[in-house]
Amino acid sequence: MTAIGTIGIIIILFIAIVLFSSVKVVQEYERGVVFRLGRLVDARGPGLILLIPFLERMRKIDLRTVTMDIPAQEVITRDNVTVRVNAVNYFRVINPNEAVVNVEDYIRATSQIAQTTLRSVLGQSTLDDLLSQREKINQDLQQIIDEQTEPWGIKVSVVEVKDVELPQSMQRAMARQAEAERDKRAKIIHAEGEYQAAEQLSQAAEIINRNPVTIQLRYLQTLAEIGAENNTTIAFPLPIDMITAFMDKLGGGSGQILSTAPSTAHPREDLKGAPPRHPGPIENA
Repeated sequence: MTAIGTIGIIIILFIAIVLFSSVKVVQEYERGVVFRLGRLVDARGPGLILLIPFLERMRKIDLRTVTMDIPAQEVITRDNVTVRVNAVNYFRVINPNEAVVNVEDYIRATSQIAQTTLRSVLGQSTLDDLLSQREKINQDLQQIIDEQTEPWGIKVSVVEVKDVELPQSMQRAMARQAEAERDKRAKIIHAEGEYQAAEQLSQAAEIINRNPVTIQLRYLQTLAEIGAENNTTIAFPLPIDMITAFMDKLGGGSGQILSTAPSTAHPREDLKGAPPRHPGPIENA
């Protein structure tokens, strides 16, 4: 091989290297930030990009949404409870030029900002707020992180608190609190039921007091229920009107019924001044 052939091969290789370094392909989801002699030119792409050899260089920036796991952080809440919280951060680059020029590593910088903001925001909240107002805390985190990353051309779309780890002692205390709350609700419901039952009984007593015949009907219904069962008790009902006079002498009056069942005692004993017996069934075993 002659010297001319060797030089020709070297020139061809040199041209191939120059062309290879000058031609770049940028994907649809990417942008190429071009620098010319160290000065920012512009973001180019997508598609085929031609660079001036040895004068321009390019850095590709991905514009897709990045899912970043925020490492678990030890946080002391406002009510002095130590919890361990982790979260997830969704962000993307909206200005490739700022993401390259204004920050060295925008992914690492965003991660550090997210961690510090997570500890700061949760440290200002109580444990109850952390457990019950998760949506509000997520919105506060997203707004604060987005404001801090805006100069870097980063847009934070969503920040979500994933898991909150509580100490064992706090879990037991919350379990006892929940159990006490359930007992409280059960007692309140039982008391309301008793109150409603008492109101119904009071209304029934007023109705019976206005019409004494209803107590006799109730008495006959009770006798029917007793007779429906297999027992050895035989009840002999007597009309209540037969003993109304004796009730009047005792001060009960014809409008107030002292007993709900007629007595089977002999009338002579009542006439002699003996105290009236409470009406009841006569057992014939």
